Amino acid sequence: MADLADLQPFGAHGEIHVVVESPRGSTVKLKYEPRLGAFSVARSLPIGLVYPFDWGFIPGTVAADGDPVDALVVHDSATFPGVILPCNLLGVVELSQRGDDGERQRNDRIIAMPIWHDRLGELERATQLPARLRKEIEQFFLDATFLTGKKPRIVGWRAPKKGHSIIKDGQKSYRHRQEAQTP
Repeated sequence: MADLADLQPFGAHGEIHVVVESPRGSTVKLKYEPRLGAFSVARSLPIGLVYPFDWGFIPGTVAADGDPVDALVVHDSATFPGVILPCNLLGVVELSQRGDDGERQRNDRIIAMPIWHDRLGELERATQLPARLRKEIEQFFLDATFLTGKKPRIVGWRAPKKGHSIIKDGQKSYRHRQEAQTP
């Protein structure tokens, strides 16, 4: 079986692949552990907080924080850890946070919608989501790391083009990491 982290970030028709880690409604942050080929609990969320949508990562990428590019998949169902969702990219929530070294670093989050999800209509960009929903997503990103010391800050929302650029850069970083590990 292929390692979930090694899958291609893009599908045959340009859709992005998102591997679900923490499904909608989860009260814990799950993290895929490639060396184990399994999911582990990274931490619990603060009391009363749950994932509002499926949360996961774009496979075959490495973001600035050293992990795969993060993604939130907006839809009204909950899936399961390890499910791969083919998605349309709606945009990016740009976020900065304190890294392990104490310095601020970027940890942007892709906002996507499954290609089969049409309940919210034909959305092409995250700015077409209701303003209140966008604010709630921002607040979730801030609250989810409340007790971690990361001190996140929302920088802003960007268009799908920026998201594609982040994924492409993450794909290049992933390839470089793979090449560096090859003897």
